[in-house]
Amino acid sequence: MKRAKRAILAVMTGMASTFMAAAAMAVEQTPAAGPPRKIVVGSLMYSMWGTYPGLAKRLEALSSFIDAMSKTARQKYHAGLDIAVLPETAVNGEVRGSAKDTAVPLEGAVLDTLGAAARRNKTYVAVPLYLAEDAAKTRLYNACALLDRQGKMAGIYRKVHPVASQQTDRLEGGVLPGKDFPVFTCDFGKVGVQICYDMFFDDGWAALARKGAELVIWPTQSPQIIGAQCRARRHHYYLLSSTWRNNISLVDPTGAVIAQQLKEPGLLVEQIDLSYVLLDWQPQLRNGAALTDRYGKAVGYRYSEAEDRGIFWSNDPRQPVMEMVRALGLELPADSLNRNRRLQDHLRGGPPGSE
Repeated sequence: MKRAKRAILAVMTGMASTFMAAAAMAVEQTPAAGPPRKIVVGSLMYSMWGTYPGLAKRLEALSSFIDAMSKTARQKYHAGLDIAVLPETAVNGEVRGSAKDTAVPLEGAVLDTLGAAARRNKTYVAVPLYLAEDAAKTRLYNACALLDRQGKMAGIYRKVHPVASQQTDRLEGGVLPGKDFPVFTCDFGKVGVQICYDMFFDDGWAALARKGAELVIWPTQSPQIIGAQCRARRHHYYLLSSTWRNNISLVDPTGAVIAQQLKEPGLLVEQIDLSYVLLDWQPQLRNGAALTDRYGKAVGYRYSEAEDRGIFWSNDPRQPVMEMVRALGLELPADSLNRNRRLQDHLRGGPPGSE
């Protein structure tokens, strides 16, 4: 009996160790870094407090901002805009009376006008709005509709965590909470969405990572920077905010703010590469110099000595960055974590206790 118990304990210990190693792998996973995938993302900071100008004028203003992002992309990068992100409830502004009074259908003026902007600029457009999904306005959501480059519907995210103020039990004037966290497959990669108060809940950010999101867009009225950095660093995706005030920021998978606009109204237009490798400090890396010594301008990177970590990408379509990393014998973070965890568990006789 004792021998059987020891055998069972050994199996359970092994399973626990395997599970914890897998968890470490999930945290430190690196995307399958194939050839470069450079995209241009655009975001808007625009204050919409005050008198609502009417739907037609609001849509006209938002369309002009999308046009301006696209023009900046061509001037700055000689490339087209891949996605334009508008702030939370940009179509409607604040709730006026109730969500039922404020919400509008996507079909009609919204889709016609902003779909035309998407087609005109050949870009995806994230359209946040108070959405009425039925004529009777019984299904109301704080939502973000994603339009494709042809101006057609690519998908809708319905805010899972709308907020109730302290004076009411209604969520944002009477909206319903969404039920799931979709990831949208675009022609350049996988995009997830969170909206404002979602920042305070772990479930959506983790679900998007599990589903392979490479870029998470965050339309919001609350312009948090530290929260965005924590989410991007924890889950290793790019995070782009679009706000009403204070700042719009682009955060890379290391948690670093790599582009920011502080002037309102303001645009942020930046190029990123969705095919990258994260590397932690190791002697042979030499803070990135090992790669540039070998590959010159064919490799690009940002490395932080303060964080002992960098993000690396290829500028040569013929040579993926992962090939460069492997050729130099560099160790990926997940490999380092798993190697060290196995050694630690072996020497202590199993995984550490959780109490």
